[in-house]
Amino acid sequence: MPALSSLCERMDVSFLHSFGSRARQSAGWINGCQDRGRFETSDVEIGVRSRLSVVWSVADKVRLAQALEDLLGCPRVDLVVPGEADPFLAAEMIRGERLHAEDSYQADEYDLYVLRRAGDLAPLERERQALIPGDPS
Repeated sequence: MPALSSLCERMDVSFLHSFGSRARQSAGWINGCQDRGRFETSDVEIGVRSRLSVVWSVADKVRLAQALEDLLGCPRVDLVVPGEADPFLAAEMIRGERLHAEDSYQADEYDLYVLRRAGDLAPLERERQALIPGDPS
């Protein structure tokens, strides 16, 4: 979608994923296969990484989230930056739908890094969960 590509270029976005319960719907709309109206009552989770040379301020992230809300026509975008997120949330993000990649090879390499990081930490997370009183897992 040209509007998404233009937004990503303007905001220094290296790659962007939609994930969570609205991942397929947002990808369908971006790719022209789905009606935009379905987003009017729900939020959309978006994972986004800046270009390597760019560090976003909080204000930059807010502007990006607002621009994505306008583009998708949804009331709220939950913006996740994988390098700032829990490793398991970052892994969930990259398992979603990739909507934009400035460089697909670089995005694939980063996806593998995120999955390796979550995989390396999985045993520690299981131990941590076992220590939580009353945890059903």
